[in-house]
Amino acid sequence: MKKFYWLIIFSVILCTTSVYAFNLKFWTWGKNPDITENVGERELLENKADFEIIPTMDTESNSKNTVWVGTFQLIWNDLTDELIKHPVEFVGGKSSVADKLNKKSFTADDLLESSYYKKWGLVSRNLKTEIEKGIKEKFNETSDILNNLDWTPAPEKYLLYAMLKKDFEYIRPFDKLPEGYFNGSEGKVKYFGINKHSKSYLRDTVTVLFYNGKDDYALLLKSKQGDNVYLYRTDDEKTLNLLYDDMIKKSKTYKGDKYFSEVDEFKAPNIDFKKERRFPELCNKQIKNTNFMISDAIETVQFKMDEVGVKLKSEAAIILGATCCPPPRIEPRYFYFDSRYVIFLQEKSKPYFAMKIEDAKAVQGK
Repeated sequence: MKKFYWLIIFSVILCTTSVYAFNLKFWTWGKNPDITENVGERELLENKADFEIIPTMDTESNSKNTVWVGTFQLIWNDLTDELIKHPVEFVGGKSSVADKLNKKSFTADDLLESSYYKKWGLVSRNLKTEIEKGIKEKFNETSDILNNLDWTPAPEKYLLYAMLKKDFEYIRPFDKLPEGYFNGSEGKVKYFGINKHSKSYLRDTVTVLFYNGKDDYALLLKSKQGDNVYLYRTDDEKTLNLLYDDMIKKSKTYKGDKYFSEVDEFKAPNIDFKKERRFPELCNKQIKNTNFMISDAIETVQFKMDEVGVKLKSEAAIILGATCCPPPRIEPRYFYFDSRYVIFLQEKSKPYFAMKIEDAKAVQGK
């Protein structure tokens, strides 16, 4: 009997504890922003903080890694210059992204014609085929984004597209260097460059821009095709455009030796990534003084840098469509056949039945 009594008490305590624990979890789940059941969403936010494609060089970013390519700016310029004929402003409020893009700080004139392909026009399968053929002929490339766009034709629905492609080699390949850590990383990364064991002729392919101490220096790597690679070491928290300006200013005022000497060394990590970004902040807003709105805006960046050279492929696309105008007010109509009327039945060019009705009661069955 005592065992049964204690068993009842234990069961009551266990149930009470379980209910309390459930209520506590339910209550704190809604109260504590650090607690979430959506693990996938949390991981997405963390990944976004690790890497970000930005639309302009003067865009601020808190991400650990930030990359800008001029591809999206190329199609934005076509949007403003060729299609709507004025800067983009949205109905209902300002957009800092649009304002920065409207400045056109980068244009096609900043590239060799051989480095890019761009096309815009009404959305159609023919346009898609033309773009695919164009990038194949020019770059021997295929698109990573065209098949994911909405190609349903519609009146005043446009696509603006661009691909930027660069593939060049350094004047001479640098040495593969021992793997090492990068900025306190847990694992080691691959490096390339020049050390004391490297051939002396490699030093002629590098130019010192400046060396102002162990945390402030920059190099220029030359390539066979004429492209230059700048490497700038700094801890300054500035936008990319300001960092570039700083690097150029420091180079112009540097009075030290710009020759990469026999005792100088450098190493840089291998880089290899492929990223995509959409710009929802530019979408589904009517553009002022037009009946257009952007329904999709996307940019991709694929980049590789190692001891041999650099490979870059970037695509950008904007889908622009007519805004949905509010439907006109429809007044009700009353089709009341409650007085004299006629019926016709027709199969081909002439009726095969006709009837006039003035007395509906006379033709209703009993």
